[in-house]
Amino acid sequence: MSTNPPTSPQSFVHAAGRVAGTGIGDAERRARVDLAACYRLVAERGWGDLIYTHISLAVPGEPGRFLINPFGLTFDEVTASNLVKIDIQGNIVGDTPYAVNATGFTIHGAVHAAREDAACVMHLHNEAAVAVSMLKDGLLPLSQHALRFYRDLGYHRYEGLALTEAEKARLVDSLGQRKALLLHNHGSLVLGRTVAEAFCLMDMLDKACRMQLAAQATGAELVLPSPEVCEATYRQLTADPEPEGELEWPALLRRLDRLCPDYKN
Repeated sequence: MSTNPPTSPQSFVHAAGRVAGTGIGDAERRARVDLAACYRLVAERGWGDLIYTHISLAVPGEPGRFLINPFGLTFDEVTASNLVKIDIQGNIVGDTPYAVNATGFTIHGAVHAAREDAACVMHLHNEAAVAVSMLKDGLLPLSQHALRFYRDLGYHRYEGLALTEAEKARLVDSLGQRKALLLHNHGSLVLGRTVAEAFCLMDMLDKACRMQLAAQATGAELVLPSPEVCEATYRQLTADPEPEGELEWPALLRRLDRLCPDYKN
């Protein structure tokens, strides 16, 4: 019989310090409502993974600070008021009874710190994206949805749970200046200049992955556009310099207001 003590389980709770907050202004309040809405929309689409995965949003006017979901709540429980504010150093800002997931802080903190345009960072374990991340050739240019990511999708090798400083650097390098990343055997990541842009990009990426898997499941020969058509279509889909999703977002919020207006609380 072994006399060795049992191994302690891996803690998924981020070991955070605490710093005082300065209250919630109007800009932060609007940001909280948008982010809470995004969590509810993700829940509605079935992209949640129990209490895991995350969407974060930079706090307006507070460089180096972002909002993220409370660890232990499902996405349909997230509201504007229970989002946790945390800084790049890992300190929880202000008074909250909630903790933050360790891998969530690692991944999101790394992207927020590296990319000025990463106002909103969304990392999910949506099943279609995980499945495509397992394929050697990744996302193929099979659909118009996929062509949005023709030159805008990176890949990151799986290294286990993302908890180390070394992997943070490698993950940021894998992302480069792109807006989307498939983490092999793990999940998806997109960033947006707004919550609306991040959500709409994830919606498009998820659909592209589902369409590809459906086509591949038939076993029939696939039809791929020429490289010239792929390039031209990608340029068409990304020609507008304004953030994507600005037209769609008000309609999505109106739907949430009908279904679950408590996200604003």
